[in-house]
Amino acid sequence: MDKLDEIFALQQRFNHALKQERALNGIPPEEWIQKQVLAMISELAEVLDEARFKWWKNNAPVQPEKLKGELVDVLHFFVSMCLEAGMDASELHALYLDKNRVNFERQKGLWGKDYQSAAPGAPQE
Repeated sequence: MDKLDEIFALQQRFNHALKQERALNGIPPEEWIQKQVLAMISELAEVLDEARFKWWKNNAPVQPEKLKGELVDVLHFFVSMCLEAGMDASELHALYLDKNRVNFERQKGLWGKDYQSAAPGAPQE
């Protein structure tokens, strides 16, 4: 089992236990995903706070371990949504690879002028 498979398996086990212990079985997948999105937005706000985005304050230095902890929280909700949508680690990996290829092609201007870089020396149509 690779690392991504392990993450998906652990999250699946956690989701099952959570739904059992909190009487959350029977929630439709789309509602579960909506709840996960809201939770993820909350966690992303915590990432933002840990990244010290408030330039108008005298902020303390970023604490890398706290920042990493918040990013892991985001991952929990993301993987939970993948599972609820019927996606496993292998499918996520395959879809990521395909989208990554597309993103590189877009940056090279291969998907039309809307995606071309305005940077000096970038290929133009």
